[in-house]
Amino acid sequence: MTTLNTKKFSTAALAAVVGMLGLMLLGQGELAFAQDASKPVRNSAKAMAADPSGVFTDNAPDQHVVVKGDTLWGIAGKYLKKPWRWPEVWQMNRAQIKNPHWIYPGQVIILDKLHGTMHLSDAGGTVILEPTIRVEQGNAAIPSIPQNIIEPWLRQTLVVEENELKSAPRIVAAKGDRLVLARGDSAYVSGITDKNVKNYQIFRPGTALKDPDTGNILGYQADYLGSGQVVREGDPATVLITAFAEEITVGDRLIEAPPARLINYAPHPPETPIKGKIIDTYSEIGLAGRGMIVSLNRGSGDGLDIGTILAVEKAGNKITDTTNGSAQEITLPNERNGLVFVFRLFDHISYALVLNAEFGVEAGDSFSQP
Repeated sequence: MTTLNTKKFSTAALAAVVGMLGLMLLGQGELAFAQDASKPVRNSAKAMAADPSGVFTDNAPDQHVVVKGDTLWGIAGKYLKKPWRWPEVWQMNRAQIKNPHWIYPGQVIILDKLHGTMHLSDAGGTVILEPTIRVEQGNAAIPSIPQNIIEPWLRQTLVVEENELKSAPRIVAAKGDRLVLARGDSAYVSGITDKNVKNYQIFRPGTALKDPDTGNILGYQADYLGSGQVVREGDPATVLITAFAEEITVGDRLIEAPPARLINYAPHPPETPIKGKIIDTYSEIGLAGRGMIVSLNRGSGDGLDIGTILAVEKAGNKITDTTNGSAQEITLPNERNGLVFVFRLFDHISYALVLNAEFGVEAGDSFSQP
C-alpha cells in the first residue's frame, strides 16, 4: 500500500481520470493515521465565491476533496446546474470520455468559477482530510457504474429475433430421465459445434418487446434459466448445470456465455437529437426509481452508445377545464422527471439505469437528450 501522490499523474491523465462521471468511481481507499498534522486541511467546506460562468450551483464551494463513497456523477449533480455537461466542464475530448481512467479518494477537485471548468489539483504530497487522518490508496479500481446492480443485466439479458434461438444448441434429454433440471444435474445437448466453447447460458424465448409508439415487436427478451458447462463432448454433448434461476427442461436453448464486462464508459449526452419511449420498468408496481433498470425502444442502430445520458419526461395529465364557463378537456405539458444511463445495447432496444427520478419512471414515458 502506497501513499497517493498526485504528481504521478500527467495533465492529460488527470483530465481523462474524470471519465467516471456517472457513477462509482472510488478505489478501495483506506484511512491511515498521519503523524504529521502540520499540513493544511483541505475539505469541501471551502468558502463559496461568485460564479461569473453561471455553470455551478449556488452552494458550490471552490474545491471538493474526494472521499470514499463519492461518485463523480454525484459530485456533478451537487455542484453543476446541468450535470450532463460534465465532459464540457472537465474539458474532456471524446477519446477521454470513451476511455476513462480513475480518480481516487484524497484528490482535490478545483471548481474554477471564473472559467466554468473543473479539474484535479496538481498540488503534490498527501492530501490531509482531517488533522490526524490521511488517505492511502490501494490498487483496486471501481467501474463507472455500480457493477452489482447491472451485472445480471450484462450477463443474463438477451434480446433475440423471433426465430433466432431455433438454431441454437438445445437440450434433448436429461440424465436420469429428469423432467426438470437444476444445479448439479446433467443435460444432453445437441447442436454444439464449437469444441472450444465450454460455458453456456440457458434461455427460453420470452417476452415480446413492443415499440410503445408503433406497436411493432422490436425483439424478444429471452428468459435466462441458468448456466451450464460442457463436461463431455459429442453430439449430444453432456452439459453440467452450474447455475439455476428457473426450471430448465428439454427444448431449452444454449447460448455461449459472454465474458465478464466492466462498464467504464463515462456518461455523456447523445451525439445527435433522439426521442423515444420506455418499454418496461421491470417493477411489480410499474414504477422505477433510482438504481432500477428500464428498457428503451432505441438502440445502437438509432445512435445510442454505452454511457448515453437521456432525460425522461412524464406525459402531462389530461384534465377537464371548467374555469371558462364550459367543460373543456386539455392536456397539461410534459414534465421533466429524471435521467437514465444506457449500459446495455441491442440494435433497436437498450437497457438503462435510472440515475434519478422525481416521480418514478413508468412504461410509456418519453425520453430525449438532456
